[in-house]
Amino acid sequence: MSDSSHVNDLPPANGRGRIIPKSPNEALKPERVPDPPRRSKKARSQLVIFLNFVMTMVVAICLIGAAVFYYALSTYQQPGPLAANTNFVVREGAGLEEIANSLARNEIIDSDPRIFQYVTAVQLGYFSGDRSKRRSLKSGEYEIKAHASMQDIANLLESGKSILHSISMPEGLTVRQMMLRLAEDPTLEGDIPAELPAEGTLRPDTYKFSRGSKRADIIQQMRVAQQKLIDQIWERRDPDLPIKTKEEFVILASIVEKETGKEDERAHVASVFINRLQRGMRLQSDPTIIYGLFGGEGKPAGRPIYKSDLAKPTPYNTYQIKGLPPTPIANPGRAALEAVANPWRTKDLYFVADGTGGHVFAATLEEHNANVRRWRRLEAERAANPEVVDGQPDGDEAEKPPKSN
Repeated sequence: MSDSSHVNDLPPANGRGRIIPKSPNEALKPERVPDPPRRSKKARSQLVIFLNFVMTMVVAICLIGAAVFYYALSTYQQPGPLAANTNFVVREGAGLEEIANSLARNEIIDSDPRIFQYVTAVQLGYFSGDRSKRRSLKSGEYEIKAHASMQDIANLLESGKSILHSISMPEGLTVRQMMLRLAEDPTLEGDIPAELPAEGTLRPDTYKFSRGSKRADIIQQMRVAQQKLIDQIWERRDPDLPIKTKEEFVILASIVEKETGKEDERAHVASVFINRLQRGMRLQSDPTIIYGLFGGEGKPAGRPIYKSDLAKPTPYNTYQIKGLPPTPIANPGRAALEAVANPWRTKDLYFVADGTGGHVFAATLEEHNANVRRWRRLEAERAANPEVVDGQPDGDEAEKPPKSN
């Protein structure tokens, strides 16, 4: 068998067919690379290209957004720059942008204030469709703790747990004196009403409020509280009182309030005035003279009551008029109102200072004159002015009880 027949009998190399010998020139020529497969018309569509671009951009934006959100959230929750506690005021009607900028300006937060603004807006539901579910940050003055995060600050401002200030109105102040205290308080806002409340209609107490509260709101709170207190005590009054209206009730309580500051004496002092009213006697109360002379402004400091003042005619001079003055002379507190509603049952018609801050009481003029003489000796020893006694007058100026029929 010839060699050529053996060549023809070789199997195809790599399944590509029979090996055909090439000349040296042909073997050195590069083989032709086949053309890449042609893209389908669908793949070459401009719409598909655009959609691919859009999908790529969406994915990129989502990744960037997720990174930004993670950064904003971690910054929102990390400790803030405050080294010590500080107070921060949110004014009435302030929006998120204003609050965020104010926090940054006061160096309570040290990052971009927009992080606080937008993350808080999400937290409060600003981007939800239901407006009724949106929450808000409350106005007021807040104590921001050291190193408080933006999250802590937002939670505090949303809670409304602001710093509460207080103003005290002691028993026995007049309306004008109360208005002066309100006007001088720097944490309150708004003007005092041009028309002042009636004397006796404001409750003495300590009132708490947030910075920026309106003075008119505090006044209304005082007025409502006093009316409620008067109504409650009036319902529990002694049915035998010679007082027929709430107005008379408050007038007498205001006199008792000004006569003594001792808790355990008020009901005793009230019994003296009740006994005098029942017997048709004048009250002869020094505080009513002061109110008649000086009104709601009060007696100037250091100015004593002179004996001549007892004779000056005013509608409030109970040395001259019978019965009660036309209005209260101060704002009585609970203790004075309770004392008049349920006074002690005594026969006393007189009282005078005892030199220790209290008073000594008497049922007869003779006892009372002796008590006054004792008081005058004490005042003389102290080099005080004994011209007018503290309590009922003595001697010829003291009114004697009418004889019983």
